[in-house]
Amino acid sequence: MASPWLGEFMGTFVLILLGNGVVAGVLLKRSYAEGSGWIVITAGWAFAVMAGVFTAIACGSRDAHLNPAVTLGFAFSSGNFEKVLPYASAQLLGAFAGAALVWLHYFPHWKETPDVNLKRGCFCTAPAIRNTATNVLSEIVGTFVLVFVVEAIFSKANGGNGLAAGLGPYLVAALVWGIGLSLGGTTGYAINPARDLGPRLAHAALPIAGKGGSDWNYAMIPIVGPLAGGALAGLLARIIHF
Repeated sequence: MASPWLGEFMGTFVLILLGNGVVAGVLLKRSYAEGSGWIVITAGWAFAVMAGVFTAIACGSRDAHLNPAVTLGFAFSSGNFEKVLPYASAQLLGAFAGAALVWLHYFPHWKETPDVNLKRGCFCTAPAIRNTATNVLSEIVGTFVLVFVVEAIFSKANGGNGLAAGLGPYLVAALVWGIGLSLGGTTGYAINPARDLGPRLAHAALPIAGKGGSDWNYAMIPIVGPLAGGALAGLLARIIHF
């Protein structure tokens, strides 16, 4: 039953369950983790990436991209685009399913939380300062770093794909933690179109108590920015011949 599509779906499902789960724990009222802050959120997302990568590999995806921007970046670096649409569909559906389970897990806390922005923040990103140009730039830069450094980690110079069975997931998790700490304060570092769009769709579809709108005016930025950043990173990796 294991397959690359299932691997991407299950890996992204775990990524969002744990990643959005830590955000919900920090933001929602009457959670024991309420108010624990940015360090907890960025650490939780790093561990979510680690868990998602191991899950994806075990379920059949040796690539374990969990992110359309990563898939697109590797497509540009290799010149092979056949995985982009199948992987993106699995990642988007996995993200939606993971977000839906976060809603169920924290079910009584939505009603206890009056702030609609906090509730939406448990699903998708929003900028600290709303400015289209700089918000897009932040997502491009953060995703460029993600994809370029992931390509470097798995480059021949650093041991190639042999890392994937052991150190690879931990190194990628550390990278995501670093991006969150250093670059994430501007837009919440979506750096992944599926991570933002799948849960945003879940927010719109689910009967969340007092949820408010899903902020569709912002929704294109965490899609366009990461895809552009991933593509640029892949092109540079191809030029350098990683």
